[in-house]
Amino acid sequence: MTAGESSGASGSVVRRILLGSQLRRLRESRGITREAAGYSIRASESKISRMELGRVSFKARDVEDLLTLYGVCDDAERGSLLGLAREANVAGWWHSFGDVLPGWFQTYIGLEGAASLIRIYEVQFVHGLLQTEAYAHAVVTRGMPGAPVAEIDRRVALRLERQKVLVSENAPHLHAVLDEAALRRPYGDRAVMQGQLRHLIEISEHPNVTLQVMPFSYGGHAGESGAFTMLSFPESDLSDVVYLEQLTSALYLDKREEVGQYGRVMERLQKDSPDPAESRDLLRGLLQLG
Repeated sequence: MTAGESSGASGSVVRRILLGSQLRRLRESRGITREAAGYSIRASESKISRMELGRVSFKARDVEDLLTLYGVCDDAERGSLLGLAREANVAGWWHSFGDVLPGWFQTYIGLEGAASLIRIYEVQFVHGLLQTEAYAHAVVTRGMPGAPVAEIDRRVALRLERQKVLVSENAPHLHAVLDEAALRRPYGDRAVMQGQLRHLIEISEHPNVTLQVMPFSYGGHAGESGAFTMLSFPESDLSDVVYLEQLTSALYLDKREEVGQYGRVMERLQKDSPDPAESRDLLRGLLQLG
């Protein structure tokens, strides 16, 4: 798959969310309930909710009927929104990994691929975008004891495919804060951990990657609520999204006040952690200890 194809597929997730939010604004401005909107397209209230959140694909007929219900008669406006619906239905490269990819994570991969800025805080292990193949294999194996080798290999392959976003034509800036705990917790043997530390030192030199380590010596810090990811997009009408992964699902937060709270935590983590050069020195020290 080319960088352009990957970018287009990732962008389809963003377009789905944009279209959904526009449909929601139109419905609310007309004072129409989700139940009434669902009835007009022969669907349930929950289907309208999923559409407005950008969680499902769009049928052109449904969008046309909703636009009519919402009083959108201008051909140019209808054409623009219907075009957005067509673009939103482009299948992402990750669909081929559907056998090992939970539905709730597919949305995240699309958003990750479309983001212009990815900010992450990790405490349990190195973030997936920064993992070596050997480390990823150890993490997946530990998390799925007894899983068939073929399934583990597929999950690792998916993780490596995700990493291509960092070297794509429109690569995002990645700003990662890794707690020292994530670097000291062994996954795999000594060689795996040393290879992972060397990779972090190397990738931290890339112009679109900023890597900081929050050391144990700092004591308690702003990241007390645990790991999280913040995604920002080039589209001006798409708000930042905070992604919180759980065991069997994930939360996507986009309300301004909630995103603002996480943004302030991220700023404090970045301010309180040693700068990238000092963080590389910390990584070299851990490498020597290993």
